[in-house]
Amino acid sequence: MKVDPAAALVGAVAVPGVKGISQRAVLLGAIADGESRIRGFGRAADTLSAIDVVRACSVEVTDNGDDDIRVHGVGLRGLRAPDGPIDCGNAGTVLRLFAGILAGQRGRFELVGDESLTMRPHERVAEPLRRMGAKIETTDGHAPVRIDGAELEPITYELPVASAQVKSAVLLAGLLARGGPTTVIEPHPTRDHTERMLQGLDVRVSRTARSVSVWPVDRLPPLDVEIPGEISSAAPLIAAAVLLNGSELLLQGVNVNPLRAGLLDVLERMGARVAIFNRRIVSGEPVADLEVRSAPLSATTVEAEEVPRLVDELPLVALLGAFAHGETIVRGAEELRAKETDRVETVTEGLRAVGVRIEARPDGFVVRGTPARPRGGRVDAHGDHRIAMLAAVAGLVSREGVQIEDAESAAISFPGFYEVLDQLAQRERVGLDQ
Repeated sequence: MKVDPAAALVGAVAVPGVKGISQRAVLLGAIADGESRIRGFGRAADTLSAIDVVRACSVEVTDNGDDDIRVHGVGLRGLRAPDGPIDCGNAGTVLRLFAGILAGQRGRFELVGDESLTMRPHERVAEPLRRMGAKIETTDGHAPVRIDGAELEPITYELPVASAQVKSAVLLAGLLARGGPTTVIEPHPTRDHTERMLQGLDVRVSRTARSVSVWPVDRLPPLDVEIPGEISSAAPLIAAAVLLNGSELLLQGVNVNPLRAGLLDVLERMGARVAIFNRRIVSGEPVADLEVRSAPLSATTVEAEEVPRLVDELPLVALLGAFAHGETIVRGAEELRAKETDRVETVTEGLRAVGVRIEARPDGFVVRGTPARPRGGRVDAHGDHRIAMLAAVAGLVSREGVQIEDAESAAISFPGFYEVLDQLAQRERVGLDQ
């Protein structure tokens, strides 16, 4: 796919619902009592995997192909083990959170995924679940992950690496534990969608600056949630609008959870013009509309404590840094190396290929800014949706455009992404020639 240069992004758009909230809603709806309704479901390959895994465990899901789905829960311990493996596709959130739920079920379960998911580290979830009494095995630290349901005990667990997925897996297992609270201590605060959703279900949750605790329950009531727009899906559009002179972009109904919206803080430091207005709370999550205009940028440094709040947007920070005055540095982002690809390397490789001056570091990268547009070229996304979308934005802001290999991987989180770009791009059409 070729994405050609554009002069500006102009228009209004609503992005798909938050992927992580969509996945959590399906998984919790599966073990609730009765019918849960999920409105604004963020339909993408990763969220459909959540539907697939609960259906594999005998949960009925009514899905008519729109953004309003119903999950007919089977109760807290009502999931049934299928005859074969449960395929999580590319969805690491699904595999890890579902592992926490399955650890306290009855039966034997095997979680598998595609090549990318198989090779990601899953022992980081298995280890704390074993401390709770779970019978769980990984394959040399990877998938398949095999789980024999067991009686669980509450624990206090200190995360060695800040990870919302590991935290959530332990907290979900804590719902099925016996006795007192299960507590997770974090090195840095991570996204709190799980805690917010559990509080909305009247689960007892206690939070401090560095820890969160949940108490076991006998049952979960059905959910009725409305899911706001995904800031990670809005981020490529925001970055392009900031970089293209004359842009006027309105993004409606975006989740601005402070533990997810770190990109907005970084952009403010860099001098970007992003207005946040019409703030409100939707199903326990902060939501707002964003108005984005182009602006000259100054370089910044992203430190380790910020990384969990914008880990998915760090590839775009690298591209923003290419246009900023000075040297933009990302530190403490080792977690990028454990994503769908080693994103330190794929970001560096991809942006160098289009003319950006970027240097990889063990825990991030350094980008040297220049006012000139990068020339463009060819970027291989290697099946990573974040790299595909990064390459598309690079194409918009380049002189010659960018040819994207494996461009279809963007649909993992944002189906229709290229069509949205095409609708918003002004003066010079975004090329979508296959």
